[in-house]
Amino acid sequence: MSKFRIEQDSMGEMKVAVDALYGAQTARALENFQVSGIPFPRPFLRALGLIKEHAARVNRELGLLDERRALVIMDAAEELVTGELDRHFPLDIFQTGSGTSTNMNANEVLANRAGQLLNEPLGSHSVHPNDHVNLGQSSNDVIPTAMHLAALNEINNLLLPALREMQKVLGEKARAFDPIVTIARTHLQDATPIRLGQIFGGYFRQVAIVAGELERCMDGLCELPLGGTAVGTGLNTHPEFAQRVIAGLAEVTGLPLREAKDHFAAQAGKEQVVAASGALKTTATALFKIANDIRLLGSGPRCGLGELRLPAVQPGSSIMPGKVNPVMAESLMQVCAQVVGNDAAISLGGLAGNFELNVMMPMMTHNLLQSISLLANGVTGFTGRCLRGLDADRERCEALIEESLAMCTALAPVVGYDQAAAIAKQAYQSGRTVREVARDSGVLTEQELSRLLDPRPMTEPGIPGRTR
Repeated sequence: MSKFRIEQDSMGEMKVAVDALYGAQTARALENFQVSGIPFPRPFLRALGLIKEHAARVNRELGLLDERRALVIMDAAEELVTGELDRHFPLDIFQTGSGTSTNMNANEVLANRAGQLLNEPLGSHSVHPNDHVNLGQSSNDVIPTAMHLAALNEINNLLLPALREMQKVLGEKARAFDPIVTIARTHLQDATPIRLGQIFGGYFRQVAIVAGELERCMDGLCELPLGGTAVGTGLNTHPEFAQRVIAGLAEVTGLPLREAKDHFAAQAGKEQVVAASGALKTTATALFKIANDIRLLGSGPRCGLGELRLPAVQPGSSIMPGKVNPVMAESLMQVCAQVVGNDAAISLGGLAGNFELNVMMPMMTHNLLQSISLLANGVTGFTGRCLRGLDADRERCEALIEESLAMCTALAPVVGYDQAAAIAKQAYQSGRTVREVARDSGVLTEQELSRLLDPRPMTEPGIPGRTR
């Protein structure tokens, strides 16, 4: 028995796997683009299914598509939405820059599946991939619409909830650690005292800032290119098609979707995607800083900073027994590095708006959705397996403060900068504390030293020895 059937497109005959729902154009693209083995991800296929489902519904309402065909296309598209047809989408990300191959992949799969539902053989074209499934559409407006829709769903349903949960846990730690005073660091050198709660409050605010940036970028992504067809003019689509389809998509997703103000800009330029990637990169920079700080503050357990105690989640070495490493922080830091790299590729993709079309959309789609997924998963793991179980070593924090040469900063308003610097220098050279050297110098009484070198007031605005 043959493993292939013969299908035909405008370029001639093609062998197609006998049980494949796709047709000749997909089979041709499958031969052409053997690059990475990376297919379009599930969120994108779901978005593509939603677009095709609502397009069929609207075309039926507009009297452009008969009810019999419309209903089976909608049923087939729903199967694409739920993931039942994913194995029929084998095409590589690195393909035609408009994503035409994948749009036709969807058209062929849905046409053949719709035909099956009508008891027609594969390849019969009783439901036609172009004439019926792709009615009123072009790859040039469908693919960027699916890109926006998939990114919006993933940011809204995965990444933002993960960041909000992280923010909540950081807020809890900020409150719990607020009584603990430790030493701040600038240029990796000792600085003035700071409350551990203030450090974590800073992390809390960083996450709030990047979450706000992501929410703002979503507004741009809510503007969908659907309705522009080939070049933005809307040729071969009903004037009400895009507005009606987008209204249906908005209802089912709960997102404030709207038609692009200018279809030429929406299809030729990808500013909203580049901006969204930029917000993801900004998120990555904040998360890298937080994860790296926590990793360093937990270094040790005996020969490092040791101010934080990180949860032990797995053995850390194949050769050193008992070693435990900050693996969750390292995992998140690698995620952040990948997101920064993805943003560089997306930015280059944004440069490829040639005349009326951008021709790097598949790569941009892959990188954008990968960045969202990596960040959501990385944040969820770091929050659950590191932040929640994080503890502080109060004794270690307090000991570091007394040893810090930066304690002389509180003396400067009283004894002057030069004398305070001399005390710090002598303390460093002798291996003694600032308190001990200042006491021996006799420039201040014991009572004055106790008041000026109390670390807790140093964590609030004010001038020691004058007013607070």
